[in-house]
Amino acid sequence: MSFEHFSVTTIFVGIAVISALIALMYAYVLYRKIVKMKVEHQRINEIASYIHEGAMAFMKRQYRIIIYFALGVAAILSLVELIPSLHGSEGVGWKAAIAFLFGALFSGLAGWIGMHTATKANARTTNAANMHGMSSALRVAFTGGSVLGVTVVGLGLFGLSALFFIFYWVYGGNSSDPTTQYLALTHAIHTVTGYGLGASLIALFGRVGGGIYTKAADVGADLVGKVESGIPEDDPRNPAVIADNVGDNVGDIAGMGSDLTESYVGSIISALTLGLYAFVSFTPHQVIDGQIIMTSPMLSSILGSVIFPLVVAGLGAIAAVIAIMIVRMRNWENPQLALNISTYIAVAVTLIATMIFSQIMFDGIRAWGIFGAVATGLIVGIGIGFIAEYYTSGDYRHVKEIAQQSMTGHATNVISGFAVGMLSTFFTVLILVAGIVISYLLTNDMYGIALAAVGMLSTAGITISVDAYGPISDNAGGISQMSKLDEKVRKITDKLDSVGNTTAAIGKGFCIGSAALTSVGLFFAFEKSAGLSDGSGIDILQPGVMIGLFIGAMLPYLFTALVIKSVGKAANKMIDEVRWQYKNDPGILLGTSLPDYAKCVDISTKAALHEMILPASIAVFSPILAGILLGTEGLGGLLMGGLVSAIMLAVFMANSGGAWDNAKKHIEEGNLGGKGSEAHKAAVTGDTVGDPFKDTAGPSMDILIKLMSIVSLIIVPILAQIDPILNFLFH
Repeated sequence: MSFEHFSVTTIFVGIAVISALIALMYAYVLYRKIVKMKVEHQRINEIASYIHEGAMAFMKRQYRIIIYFALGVAAILSLVELIPSLHGSEGVGWKAAIAFLFGALFSGLAGWIGMHTATKANARTTNAANMHGMSSALRVAFTGGSVLGVTVVGLGLFGLSALFFIFYWVYGGNSSDPTTQYLALTHAIHTVTGYGLGASLIALFGRVGGGIYTKAADVGADLVGKVESGIPEDDPRNPAVIADNVGDNVGDIAGMGSDLTESYVGSIISALTLGLYAFVSFTPHQVIDGQIIMTSPMLSSILGSVIFPLVVAGLGAIAAVIAIMIVRMRNWENPQLALNISTYIAVAVTLIATMIFSQIMFDGIRAWGIFGAVATGLIVGIGIGFIAEYYTSGDYRHVKEIAQQSMTGHATNVISGFAVGMLSTFFTVLILVAGIVISYLLTNDMYGIALAAVGMLSTAGITISVDAYGPISDNAGGISQMSKLDEKVRKITDKLDSVGNTTAAIGKGFCIGSAALTSVGLFFAFEKSAGLSDGSGIDILQPGVMIGLFIGAMLPYLFTALVIKSVGKAANKMIDEVRWQYKNDPGILLGTSLPDYAKCVDISTKAALHEMILPASIAVFSPILAGILLGTEGLGGLLMGGLVSAIMLAVFMANSGGAWDNAKKHIEEGNLGGKGSEAHKAAVTGDTVGDPFKDTAGPSMDILIKLMSIVSLIIVPILAQIDPILNFLFH
């Protein structure tokens, strides 16, 4: 297939844009289906309104802070270009600032839409369970989650594809000269890197802020309510119960929506950047006065490599829509089966479509190699999901062992959970390494690794839908309990929630795996942009690189410590408030007076907004400082150290937290003494330890490393023009 004509490029980018628009239209259709459902039960509506109002109030206050931060970064990107020595640098300037603002807007919008829908779907899921049973409740919860899933891929892909094409055209992509088209392509890709930065920044605030909020409320509600007062989970007598349910939405819906928008966009950007360099050394070209003089065959090859990731993402978006439509066409009594089938349908459709388009866009062995790299990413994503399920599901031995250890006390429960989380890194890393090796060998280029990341995230639409189903089901259970509905309703929502815990663990494993592959791709894109791949690459024996390596390995621990301490401080305030209310109003526990829910919501909100600033600043400014002090090679060391350290921490925290949570649920199902037993109290302790692991610090790790990578990619042209401050120490 020849890519010598601008119109052909337009067609293939248009596939991505149209696919994104179809996903957004379907998201709107699903949203309308949710809001049209009527809930006649007064108490369900009342509780749901508390949750909705609390969630929206938090989001408004959080976004007010984020807007100022985003405008400040956009201003810096614009003003940097005014420095004479940096004029014309790629990745900065007013065009990059525009891309940055769109990335921030779409990432934030994805989270907002998902959370707004989820806080409508939770009450309707409860009502469906009450009026019609399991099948109807499952359909509503999955529909609510699907709005977030298709919104994320729709907004992320539409913004990136449209901006890429606009900038490509602005920079001269419609020229008939191959060299001009190549330069236009280069400038467009560097400019849309700002889109990834915007998405990453909002994702980090969303994940950290939402995570602190939700876990402060969750820990406070569990320790005072369940352990000290002996009341059930989601009991309306617990003052922190509304804040806890609000937290499920701002952390696991809005935060996750922004997070996966950023993951999705980051993987495509790394593939675009590496596609620019793919196979260059094997294609005829000339270099005159340091500038590549392009031939038509070479431009055709590069254009195909650059545009293909956008096409794959578009095919994945359509596959998600098809999978959701098929699953919604019938009634399901088994939630796990329905969710698994939706994933398999999306994967199958994506694989078939990718195979067809790889044959259209490339020739011979190269076409099969590129298709194989995408398929490898899909398989690795499924494999990591299975590993996460194995270590966190109550159906397998590891969770049952943690529950058994709870029989001998709190300490043994915690020790066992730590061991399971650490053990889970072994197979996760093996499958990631296998994916990196296979995808590289299939294309004989780092481009294959970036394509594997795109392949893994091509089905993000359905993965997010399945993941977002969990918090909606959890909220439905809380509303059921607070509304004092029949016990059979709570059994239905508990079953949905139990499956949701496993899907959440799978989703987190998926995020971590995609983050690893995306960050590897971004690292090599950074290396290419810095010109470090032309010689010996980054020399780990250089003092500056070694310093960067150690500091990079330390940063995820510093970040984690700050986030977990923030959860601890906020939880302490929550615990004090709940105890104070019980002490000053004994009627709360007797059920004769209502708790002050709003006060607990306010505590979580203030703590989250105050505590999210410092961790986010570390992610943004550490690469900049490392680059200024240590240069591009030292910054490369920082990225390597941070990548390896963050992935290990993320896998450990996500899986240990999920295992602790399901060990508690295993006991609550009537095993080992059931609710209220000493084993149950120990399991609640383990669960509260795991809460900030799996829902705050762990999910933030993948954003941390990708944000650091994207910031590094943007500042490379600037670093090339300045001498490292610490250079004099080593020379």
